[in-house]
Amino acid sequence: MILIGQYDSPFVRRVAIALRLYEMPFEHRPWSVFRDAARVGEVNPLGRVPALVLDDGEVLIDSAAILDHLDEQAGPARALIARSGPARRRALHLCALASGAAEKAVALVYERATHTTVSPVLTARLHGQIAATLAALDAEAAPLAGAPIGHAAIMLACALRFTAESSPSLLPPGRYPTLDAHAARCEALPVFAEIAQPFDGPRG
Repeated sequence: MILIGQYDSPFVRRVAIALRLYEMPFEHRPWSVFRDAARVGEVNPLGRVPALVLDDGEVLIDSAAILDHLDEQAGPARALIARSGPARRRALHLCALASGAAEKAVALVYERATHTTVSPVLTARLHGQIAATLAALDAEAAPLAGAPIGHAAIMLACALRFTAESSPSLLPPGRYPTLDAHAARCEALPVFAEIAQPFDGPRG
């Protein structure tokens, strides 16, 4: 398998961490959606990452769809999410909140990267959406502290690192103690240290 995208993307990173935890070998091609836009577009016409090229040449796009395939390959006994019921719905809910916050943080980066003068209206809207979601996650993510690492924990940690590095004013230390503790726990794990890339784009 070939995973396309840089690890500073929270979505590429979540897939790579899952691949490592599943012990599924893969080749990594750290293509940038800006610098390598043409190459990314040849694999995914949306020009987005991650993309996962399977051994038979099939291309999977969107991190949630990719993880669904990986879960199927790993089997229910090893899957990083509950098979059904309230536990699965809870994990998917947390994944949706965390991935949504990450998408808004990515939108902030794109706004700063593609416009000389950023839109104060859009920026304020994105800031408000991210802040509200982080507050909700801080209130809801406590059960992750004592649970094995799964997709919800991974997505949340990846979203927090990206937000903290790309828009540090949105995630100052101490504002969200549950999220601070979760990030510290995950980032201390070897797989998170291995699958990491500092964000070096425009910050705000």
